[in-house]
Amino acid sequence: MLLGAVLPAPGPSADSAGPGDPALAAVEKYDDDFGGDPDAALFPAEAAVLTRAVDKRRREFTTGRICAHRALRALGEAAVPILPGEHREPRWPDGVVGSITHTAGYRAAVVARTVAGRAVSVGIDAEPNEATPGGVLREISLPDERDRLTELGRAHPAVAWDRLLFSAKESVYKAWFPLARRWLGFGDADLTLTVDGDHDDDPGFGAGGDGLVARGGFQARLLVAGPTLPTGEELTGFTGRWVVGRGLLVTAIAFGC
Repeated sequence: MLLGAVLPAPGPSADSAGPGDPALAAVEKYDDDFGGDPDAALFPAEAAVLTRAVDKRRREFTTGRICAHRALRALGEAAVPILPGEHREPRWPDGVVGSITHTAGYRAAVVARTVAGRAVSVGIDAEPNEATPGGVLREISLPDERDRLTELGRAHPAVAWDRLLFSAKESVYKAWFPLARRWLGFGDADLTLTVDGDHDDDPGFGAGGDGLVARGGFQARLLVAGPTLPTGEELTGFTGRWVVGRGLLVTAIAFGC
C-alpha cells in the first residue's frame, strides 16, 4: 500500500464515534474494477455532477468517490455523497476532513476525524514517476528549490524530482485550503525534499521486497501569512512524506493527526 508508506498508522481517536474507531483511514485502488460490488456506486447527487463528463473524468471521479465512501466507513462514519464545493474541493461531512487523488492507474482517498481545539487537515496527491513537460518546473518552483532538485537528481536519478515537487505542492495546497479557505500559489511555499537514508544501499532507497523504489519526507515553509490555528498560533508550514513505487509517486500530509 503506497499510502501506508506516507501516512501515520491509524490509531484510535479521542473523538471517535465508537470504541476503536480510528482517527484516520485511507483506501487506494489501482484500477476501476470493483468486481460487481453493489456498494461500489455513486450516490445520485454525485452521479449528477458527471452529466457532461467525458469517460476518463467519469472513471476517475467514480473510483475516487468510491474510495472516499470506503474510507469513511473505515473511519466509523456513514458513507455520504462527497460533492464538489465552490472551489471544486470535496465537501466532507461534519467532523471529517479528507483528500482525494487520481492519476493513470491509481485512485485514493484519505479521511481524518476532526478534534476539538486542534487543527486537523490532510492532503494527498499521486502522479506518474515521470518528468514534467518542458517549462513546467520553472512555473511551479522557486530558484532555491530548483537548486536542491538538481543535487537530488544527481544522487538519486530513479526519481522524477520535478514531478515529486509538483505533487508535494499539490498536497500542501490540499492541506492548506480547509484551514485557510483561500488560494495558495506554487510560489507561496518553499519545499525541501529529503530521502530516507543517504545512499542507494539504504533500506529506505532501492527496489526492496515491498516494491518501493524510494521514500522520504518534505518540509513546506509558507512564504505568506497563514491562518490562526485554534491554539492561537499562526500556521507557518507543513511536514509531509513521499514514496515512489509501481511507476507512481505519492505525497501526503497528515496535519494534526
